[in-house]
Amino acid sequence: MQAAAPATRHGGEPAAKVEPPAGHQNMRQLIQLRWIAVIGQITTIALVTQAFGVRLDILSMAGVLACLIGFNIASQLRWHESSIVTNRSLFLALLVDVATLTAQLHLSGGASNPFVFLFLLQVILSAVLLERWWTWAIVAVTSLSLLGLGLFSPPLELPLDHARGVTSLYVQGMLLCFAIDAALLVFFIARITRNVRAGDAQLADLRQRAAEEEHIVRMGLLASGAAHELGTPLATLSVILGDWKRMPEFSRNPELLEEIGEMQTQLKRCKSIVTGILLSAGEARGESSVKTTLNTFLDELAEEWRGSRPVPALSYLNHIEQDLPVVSDSTLKQMICNVLDNALEASPQWVGFEARRDDDTLTLRVTDNGPGFAPAMLAQFGKPYQSSKGRTGGGLGLFLVVNVARTLGGRVHASNRAGGGAAVELALPLAAIRLAQEGGHGR
Repeated sequence: MQAAAPATRHGGEPAAKVEPPAGHQNMRQLIQLRWIAVIGQITTIALVTQAFGVRLDILSMAGVLACLIGFNIASQLRWHESSIVTNRSLFLALLVDVATLTAQLHLSGGASNPFVFLFLLQVILSAVLLERWWTWAIVAVTSLSLLGLGLFSPPLELPLDHARGVTSLYVQGMLLCFAIDAALLVFFIARITRNVRAGDAQLADLRQRAAEEEHIVRMGLLASGAAHELGTPLATLSVILGDWKRMPEFSRNPELLEEIGEMQTQLKRCKSIVTGILLSAGEARGESSVKTTLNTFLDELAEEWRGSRPVPALSYLNHIEQDLPVVSDSTLKQMICNVLDNALEASPQWVGFEARRDDDTLTLRVTDNGPGFAPAMLAQFGKPYQSSKGRTGGGLGLFLVVNVARTLGGRVHASNRAGGGAAVELALPLAAIRLAQEGGHGR
């Protein structure tokens, strides 16, 4: 039988919520800034023509605004579908903004327009968003645009009455331009910097995951090698115990026979663990995956775990009403057993195990009456060698649990219970264990 593959996105990556790259976020910031520019231009044109009586070529300026609005709508549709934004794309978007600003300034006084200092906004944005070569290109383009405005644009019919101070219309325009520049820079530079930091944090997280996965691979190789080495001595012990059981010295002693039977049971468990390791490594020893159902898998796992561990009380509650066919997966089984074993070490007298189905998610909750997790443990939950038991090399069980769950497209959450003890909740997509013929993809 074939089990369903872990839930994946296109390209085979594990299904997980991944934030859009910083370049895509920055492009969205530019689109928002462009809408603000459209509103600002409309407001400014209406204000200076109606309130101050400045004569402008309204029709031509409206045409430029229409082109800017059309470009921004097209940009919004384009970058809504694609999340890969290159430096070239950002450079071209800034070029359009520079060209639009140049056209509007040409129609409203050129270099004599106090809003000419908005070119600095484009330069600063390019310095933040683009690589060095592209930034210098924007500097060159804006400088040439300003030079062209000074040479070829008719001056604005505005008196340069600087002696009037702040009551001068030109000075008021400069102050307004400065206020707009400063406000937009503070607002958008802060947001762009946040995007860059988020991208760096996401990259650091991916690097951490790669290091953890490399660690798991090394552990898997060591475990597989150890399983091969343990096969021969375990087989020898099995033969010796069988011979002892038939010897008259043991067969006539019920207590010794009982102890030999217990030894054979534990030896069988050791062989089962070795087989599970080799199965997980793709080296099956004649065993095969078993077709079962979700409830049967969980019920048998709970019963097997209860019978093979010295636990006085296991509170097992299965709330799953709608059963479905799955494949008994050794990796998933070992992951759940690791959580149960960890709870048993913290609470030797009682362990709680609860299963429920929430739509297409399997939720497993393991609780105990132990001392709970220390705050430092909760902050570093799932990291290797983070253990409260003080053993060298401890903490690998939960580390493997978190990484197996993540590979299956799920998550693990740890917390302390209000009444004492700890709780570990595993949420796994059912698509990760559903049979291929039930709608999964073969693995």
